[in-house]
Order: sequence, then structure tokens, then C-alpha cells
Amino acid sequence: MTIPYTSALLALVVGYLLGSIPFGLVLTRMAGLGDVRKIGSGNIGATNVLRTGNKWLAAATLLLDAFKGTIAVLVAQWIGGTEAALISGLGAFVGHCYPIWLQFKGGKGVATFLGILVAIAWQAAIAFAAIWLLLAFVSRYSSMAALVATALTPLVLLYLAMPRAALLFAVLAAISWYKHRANISRLLTGTESRIGAKG
Repeated sequence: MTIPYTSALLALVVGYLLGSIPFGLVLTRMAGLGDVRKIGSGNIGATNVLRTGNKWLAAATLLLDAFKGTIAVLVAQWIGGTEAALISGLGAFVGHCYPIWLQFKGGKGVATFLGILVAIAWQAAIAFAAIWLLLAFVSRYSSMAALVATALTPLVLLYLAMPRAALLFAVLAAISWYKHRANISRLLTGTESRIGAKG
């Protein structure tokens, strides 16, 4: 590591705090829809917000969850360079998945994963979005689309000659797969909810 440990720690903490903002929970409560954790999958992400029937809130959650990852990376990049940006991206992702404000019970990180990717390698972000959209359209499974897109992202980054970013996103993909373990089980048994389904 070429940046001071204090700078690395600061990047990690700032990224974590930004990533831990639970936009899905905040927006649904502000809209008078209660606690989104009590419906559907119990998740705070956009897919579960969509189960409230409010597409605008789901879209806003998706954008804000992505944006916090992008901001975390860009701020760290501006202050401390590429290594700080990667560390802050890690912090933002962990913050979303394990937010301190919600007893470390957060989302699965897909939107934040994409937001971080936008700031680090926009070409890979386009590939991620294309893979997700194609698989989601064909299968109607958000989780399946996310699992495949996250798994392929490190390979895209290696193709782009970005080995450190590829390593970061391999770690993020592993965390996301772990957070999706219940979805994986339901996909294998054919009981996973499709996009747009309630409950």
C-alpha cells in the first residue's frame, strides 16, 4: 500500500458511513409506507421497495444506493488517489450490506456495487448493466441477474487491465453472493420471487 495507513483508514470509514445510509428504509418511511423490512424479503434494497407497489420509490432507492457508492469513490479519489478510491469503495459496499444504524442488517449491495463500478470503470459498469438487464428480462429473477453480473465483473476488469479493481470486485462479489444465499436456495428449489411480484 502506497498511501498512509491513516489515509486508508479515513477512506474506509468515510466510505462505510456513506454506504450505510439506508435509503430504501428512509424513503418508504417518508412516503408513509412503513418499514420496508417487514414486507417481501425484508431487504432494504430497491427490489424489495418495488414490492410496496411504488415504482418511483424503488427507482429512487436504486439511484441513491448507487449514487452513495459513486460519491464515496470519487471523493476518496480526489483526496487520496486510486488506492484511496478502491478502499472507500470497499467501505461503501460493506456499509450498505452491514450498516451500523440497522444492527448490521443491510441490503445485498447490487446497486451500490454498480455505483462503485461507475466511478472506477464506466466500461465495466455498462457491461454489468447490460448483463443484468438481459438476464432480468429473460428470467424475471433479479437475484439471478445480480449473481451472474457480479460474478462476471472481475473478469471484465481483468480484460480492461485493471487487476487491483478486479480484486476489489471479486471481494465485493463474494460478499454479495453470501448476502444472496437465501435467494440462491430459493432459485435452486424454484421458489424465488420474480420481478414485480408482491409478498
